[in-house]
Amino acid sequence: MPHIETPEPISTPVIERQQETARRSALASAAILDTAPEPAFDAITRLAAEYFRADTVLLGFADDSRVWIKSYWGEAVGELPRAGSIFERVLAEGGPVVVPNIANDPALAGSRLRLRRLEVASFASVPVRSPAGEILGNLTIFGVEPRRKMVLDELRMLESLAEMVANQLELRRLRQALGSHAPRPCLPDRKISSAWPRRPDLRRALDQRQFVLHYQPEIELTTRKIVGVEALIRWVHPDRGVVSPIDFIPAAEECGMILPIGDWGLAEACSQIQKWCDEDLRNRSLRVCVNLSARQFAREGLADHVEALLRQFGVFSRQLGLEMTESSLVTDTPTAMEVLGSLRRLGVSLLMDDFGTGYGSLHHLHSFPFDVLKVDRSFVARITDGEQPLQIVRTIIDLARALGMNVVAEGIETHEQYALLQQLGCRYGQGYLFARPMPAEDVSKLLRLPGRVLPHSPAAANLPN
Repeated sequence: MPHIETPEPISTPVIERQQETARRSALASAAILDTAPEPAFDAITRLAAEYFRADTVLLGFADDSRVWIKSYWGEAVGELPRAGSIFERVLAEGGPVVVPNIANDPALAGSRLRLRRLEVASFASVPVRSPAGEILGNLTIFGVEPRRKMVLDELRMLESLAEMVANQLELRRLRQALGSHAPRPCLPDRKISSAWPRRPDLRRALDQRQFVLHYQPEIELTTRKIVGVEALIRWVHPDRGVVSPIDFIPAAEECGMILPIGDWGLAEACSQIQKWCDEDLRNRSLRVCVNLSARQFAREGLADHVEALLRQFGVFSRQLGLEMTESSLVTDTPTAMEVLGSLRRLGVSLLMDDFGTGYGSLHHLHSFPFDVLKVDRSFVARITDGEQPLQIVRTIIDLARALGMNVVAEGIETHEQYALLQQLGCRYGQGYLFARPMPAEDVSKLLRLPGRVLPHSPAAANLPN
């Protein structure tokens, strides 16, 4: 590992040349060496440091002669020769290397490991692998004091962090590939201004109350009990019928109508919370989640506006959840922190929506005060496709748990997805398997079911008696 000085090289078996060639090829495909800092990787080392109370954490990738540090927490390091490094030992073992006390380790007998000014007494290192399994680098935590032996759950957590590194590498590779070969998305967007709907259409729809909210239940997976609902906007057009939000929200964003439409949605959701509580006081435990657009989130005084609505409708702050995507946070991080802090002090729930689809997912997960993480439906859809997609979801759930966050899996459509998510320890979910988005009056019927427990038949859930 870079900047570790050892009087004697660590003895390791000879690595097969063919394996090393495949490893170097996978490393070249990752294009990770000598690249600029990236928040997602910095978030991983910081998470590892805080979770394990480590003195230093290093994330490194190795070529033929060196281990280059992509990210660190604690002692600043750059690179050192690969020979005799901890990476070589991880490579030779083909898996984790845990040394609770260097003084008692036969391979390091008489050695003193140093990270610049820091003398190391213990370390644990796990491999970072390519999708095909080649070891590209390693994630290592260091301590200045001997540690107790690492228990299995701790080792799994460190491996999960390394797996998240691998997932970020793959997402990074896909983004680069799409950036090189996919059509630029700005071209079709420019057509919006000349296509339907235009600003007058949206203003007319708002004035004539053509927008409605449908609600999709969120359930506790083990009991199928309804714990909340997500509010989803629909446009009931007199000529075109029900219009999906994907057909009008981009136009609303472009022409500036997203703010009044968003304000209507917030007020309508708060009004509906009040109605459900009037129907049954037990519904006070229900949380209604509303999606905020990037422009709504960036607006000055958002927390004051939310507080005024809560007071107007007599709604408890815990009954309202606000969902934001990563893209609404990244343009101005200091402002985002201030707004989220104000909302958190107000007591509303904060949910990160579509987690995993943005550039700096881990950075935002760690930095911003979210209560709930919503696993994007694209990950849930692939969860049954093999070990790699399954591991991605497992890692997200483990990280959220380590940060004290609840997890909601979106887009559950099959019993197999449902069973796997329960096995992974995911507590909450929503999807067509349980119920589609429905009008408020249909939700009211579901809330009158014994214990608010959904039946096993989706048809029964969508058409309650």
